[in-house]
Amino acid sequence: MRRPTLLATVAMIGLAGCGSLPPAGETAPREAGFAQREVVVDGRAHRYQVFVPSSAAGATPPVILFLHGSGERGDDGVKPTLAGLGPHVRANPDSFPAIVVFPQVPENGEWQGASADVAFAALDAATAEFNGDRDRTYLTGMSMGGYGTWELALAQSERFAALVPVCGAVRRISDERALYVTQVAGDPDPYATIAKALRDVPVWIFHGAKDDVVPPDDDRRLIAAFRRVDARDARYTEFPDADHNAWDPAYARTPDLWPWLFSQKRR
Repeated sequence: MRRPTLLATVAMIGLAGCGSLPPAGETAPREAGFAQREVVVDGRAHRYQVFVPSSAAGATPPVILFLHGSGERGDDGVKPTLAGLGPHVRANPDSFPAIVVFPQVPENGEWQGASADVAFAALDAATAEFNGDRDRTYLTGMSMGGYGTWELALAQSERFAALVPVCGAVRRISDERALYVTQVAGDPDPYATIAKALRDVPVWIFHGAKDDVVPPDDDRRLIAAFRRVDARDARYTEFPDADHNAWDPAYARTPDLWPWLFSQKRR
């Protein structure tokens, strides 16, 4: 992977940093909020956002890398926080206990190649700056980001303690886009290949049964493949009344997800 150089923006949105200084020897409590950052990869700056939890999360909080869907592509660095995990974090800023990194894919891009490099670079930068726990680093994404979850996990499986792909897939569902998991393109059984490669990484897959944008077929085949290889911890939730928007019920209305996720540690 290319070695990035890092550039942090000055703006810190919603984070403690102003006001009176604490007494000598004491540390000011940190308020939860979003910070805007940039990472430079191959000479190009890429904006991204980081949610930084309050001091109550501890000195070394867990880290979540969130991969957005097609509608959040661009270069503003903000849209990835507006759908999926971002709204849930915004609704629960004081109780959400993890650093969340929100990289962004350019218009017409996918979570492949250079965009994957940017995501890893943003994860590295935010983990270092905010003292994230490298043994409790998690990967999740929705729709296009569900594809990206498999893409990045296959590229660097040793980095992640658990995976949460939401309404994603493996194979191309449209001739109009190069939306597929590149590492298993052309594989006669990509589901078995993914399951064997990631059998030791806990995974919880979510999908809507009525999804007509990215049908649940690939996720059904993936969970079957994980179970065939006796995976360490492979879970699947299919919401019977949900369409493509499986992210809101997954992130905001599946209370068991977060205790399960934050209990996972990298082996």
